[in-house]
Amino acid sequence: MPVTLLGIGTALPSHRLSQVESAAMAQRLSATNDVQATLLRRLQRRSGVAFRHSVLLADADGPLPDRLPFYTGANPTTAERMARFAAEAGPLALRASSAALAAAAVDPAAITHLVTVCCTGFQAPGFDLELIQALPLAADVARTQVGFMGCHGALNGLRVAHAFVEADASARVLLCALELCSLHQQLGWHPERVVANALFADGAAATVLAAAGAEPVAPPWRLLASGSTVLPDSADAMAWTIGDHGFEMGLSPRVPALIAARLAPWLDGWLDAQGLERAAIGSWALHPGGPRLLESVRDCLGLPASAIEPSTAVLRECGNMSSATILFILDRLRLAGAPLPCVALAFGPGLCVEAALLG
Repeated sequence: MPVTLLGIGTALPSHRLSQVESAAMAQRLSATNDVQATLLRRLQRRSGVAFRHSVLLADADGPLPDRLPFYTGANPTTAERMARFAAEAGPLALRASSAALAAAAVDPAAITHLVTVCCTGFQAPGFDLELIQALPLAADVARTQVGFMGCHGALNGLRVAHAFVEADASARVLLCALELCSLHQQLGWHPERVVANALFADGAAATVLAAAGAEPVAPPWRLLASGSTVLPDSADAMAWTIGDHGFEMGLSPRVPALIAARLAPWLDGWLDAQGLERAAIGSWALHPGGPRLLESVRDCLGLPASAIEPSTAVLRECGNMSSATILFILDRLRLAGAPLPCVALAFGPGLCVEAALLG
């Protein structure tokens, strides 16, 4: 049963860092000598991220050292970072969810299922309860948390929502992906982690889903199918682990090459099962893990430069917001009237590929 995305809403923290400010902050937090400082500036320039938002940023007019007070003292513990997550997650998730409900013209009381997605913070009760109370949703809404699945988490959430609607055609599902990546800035010098520091940012996105034809949508974007695969011999290429000072990213420079070597054969087989060929795809929502990854996906799939522009634009304007990012890209494509069918692809620890077909 196809499932219609009735509306998408996005939200960013109110303050943002420019690339120049981000590079200066990175030098303060990670560089121990001039060589490392030079490398960090170069890394920031090559990141593809012009601006990033963070719930940790203070007054936009203040001096740089005062704009990120969370990291100016001792290295925050994981407990301190999770306490900040508990304070900041709910309000940002509420903004995105309220925007999605308004775009879908759906009364919050009509939501039957709530799916939340997050890999950057955990609390119980979580921001799902805050959404129930603040929107408000019905007390008996069915809750599901998709946790710690990384950058492809929203596609896992879409699969869960699809299953709920297939089981009950009257279901109305609110999915909210919320990531506060800046809570896990890693201090000191570690090559893989300074790369992650240069890419990730904060954001939230939400969508409302229902059975196709249940609501008038112009034009309708419908979730038709989803797919998943684990790339062989790649488990050590990407990791997301909990340490004493936040969650730590392991990101091998082999990731773009691994995906480039193995993505196309799997994708072509999956599309064939849907009765499609790669040439029939009208638009692409590609998770921007970074410029190299985007270029590798573009080249291995034989796509024109224009196919990755929506992803490049979101990376440039917002940074990599982990699971929330793919919904930002889908919203941009939908509002621009991008041609269908559309394939969404995202990648995460495993090394896993997640795909969704919209049409």
